Amino acid sequence: MLQINSTIAIPDDELQFSFSRSSGPGGQNVNKVSSKATLRWNVRGSSSLPADVRQRFLTTYASKITNDGEILVVSQESRDQPKNIEICRKKLHDMILAVARPPKKRRATKPTKGSKVRRLNDKKSRSQVKANRQVRDE
Repeated sequence: MLQINSTIAIPDDELQFSFSRSSGPGGQNVNKVSSKATLRWNVRGSSSLPADVRQRFLTTYASKITNDGEILVVSQESRDQPKNIEICRKKLHDMILAVARPPKKRRATKPTKGSKVRRLNDKKSRSQVKANRQVRDE
């Protein structure tokens, strides 16, 4: 069970792991051991996410989701397979936690009277600087 917060938990049977050989340096160990972990999770078919959280997840991570509605999380940071599994689970946990809370609504604000006056004064002084550069025909 991947516990996200007090209301969201993903059962282990929804998460599928596959393993392959890691790339990069590592000597003979890399050629023998399949330590790279790939986590597949069907976001669209998951019943453990509330609808609003699922929608925010799908829009936020749209580029990382396959056509089948699955997200792939890969880890090959460690030479240890169980550690890579935990890293994948942590990455997914952080991704879901990032979209679990709805974003704050933006409240429209008006500029203050002082900021309007400062802006107009800055415009006047800048205009005066540019006007002084011009050559006048007299």
